[in-house]
Amino acid sequence: MTETDEQVALAVQGGAANRFGELVERYEAKLLRYARKFLLDPEDAQDIVQDTFIKAYENLQSFDTSRRFSPWIYRIAHNEFVNALKKKESRRTVFTIDFDTLFPYLQAVDTADSVALERDTRETLEKHLDKLDAKYREPLILYYLESMDYREIADILHIPVSTVGVRLARARAMLQKQAKGQNIYE
Repeated sequence: MTETDEQVALAVQGGAANRFGELVERYEAKLLRYARKFLLDPEDAQDIVQDTFIKAYENLQSFDTSRRFSPWIYRIAHNEFVNALKKKESRRTVFTIDFDTLFPYLQAVDTADSVALERDTRETLEKHLDKLDAKYREPLILYYLESMDYREIADILHIPVSTVGVRLARARAMLQKQAKGQNIYE
């Protein structure tokens, strides 16, 4: 039986530093995907994800193993991504979009229609995601591409669950306007 992320983190906290590589293996591809969508610059993604793992390792002793590891590492990644955007933002203007209004909520049942809807949603996201501000882009990525629930997103972004819902609704509306060729800020 495979150990949970929390059990591996506990082992690392107990002195088995070499086991941290297991956590890197479990999360590297996920965080790279998240970084590429959030940062919109694939060249920065690898470096920032490496910085994320360095920060996670440095701060692992403060991780509470009674809580879930996934939101904790995504929160570190989120902070690293935001810092990277702030550095770039000083050189250019960034606009914000609310994701909550753009996409319909996906159905939980896997039917041919729901699979097609999910595929179409992902394609629309891929096409228009770069036009959204990070404030709205990030919840969309976490919800639609990383399959996280509102609670997990709220934990990562340190915002109330209700705010996650509002941002997702606004972002969906903006993406729908964008897909129709309308100004998303009207």
